Amino acid sequence: MTAPQPPIIDLAVDRKPRDDEIDAFGLTHQGLVREINQDNFLIAGMRKQMQVVLTSLPNPDKLTGNERLALFAMVADGVGGGPRGEVASRFAAEAITEYVAQSVKCYYAADLSDELAFLRALEEGALHCHVDLTRRALDDPDLDGMATTLTLWIGVWPRAYLLQVGDSRCYVLRDGELTQISRDQTLAQELIDQGVFTRADAQHSKLANILASAIGGPQAAPIVTRLEQRWGDIGLLCSDGLTKHVPDERIRERLLAMTSARQACEALLADALDAGGTDNITIVVGRTIRRD
Repeated sequence: MTAPQPPIIDLAVDRKPRDDEIDAFGLTHQGLVREINQDNFLIAGMRKQMQVVLTSLPNPDKLTGNERLALFAMVADGVGGGPRGEVASRFAAEAITEYVAQSVKCYYAADLSDELAFLRALEEGALHCHVDLTRRALDDPDLDGMATTLTLWIGVWPRAYLLQVGDSRCYVLRDGELTQISRDQTLAQELIDQGVFTRADAQHSKLANILASAIGGPQAAPIVTRLEQRWGDIGLLCSDGLTKHVPDERIRERLLAMTSARQACEALLADALDAGGTDNITIVVGRTIRRD
């Protein structure tokens, strides 16, 4: 009897991208109408690092490690019509980054199969930010009414997790098809879900600008979506300053024709400004490029 053979694993396919195989860029712009920019964004890598303090071994530099554990990308769009919106988005971005970093460390230190615990931790992180921001507003009347959206992409290859509160969007371009991964948490979208509005109706409704969920708002309902990453995927995070003026088909065309993440961001920003630029505009684009 022949013993069963182990499956053949193509390590070149299954390995995660190296740092030089990740092309990511982000930018934010005040727009042509708003007096201040209330948007914030972040692109960051979390690393597992060993630092040799003292050793008798030769060439200790070879012993150090700096493996990337996760890649973060985030967009926060402050709401409220005043400087407190910028405060809200900055606070949420800083707070959720710290909380999620700790969650990822726990995720790696514990059983990696306990994914539900990690998903719950992400939701709890967003709710902690919501509570903290609400308390700040209660303590300082000048901050009353401040709130922000929060859309966070966490890549833990080959998986990815999308945490969303509000209407800042996440798209993925795969095999030429552009898909909106996030769901707009607006009153207009809720009416679409109930069959009251069509998408065409929602585009022309003031309810499209009213959030049903926001960090610091009357209600925060974080949603976490699990995804599988593939080589060649292109991801985009953006505030609604882009999608108000640039339709999905134009976004798809720009991503298909991109020469770099920076070039794609700058081209999409130019499109939004050419179409009026009535809001703050924030764009983050990332992709993986095989170099072996």
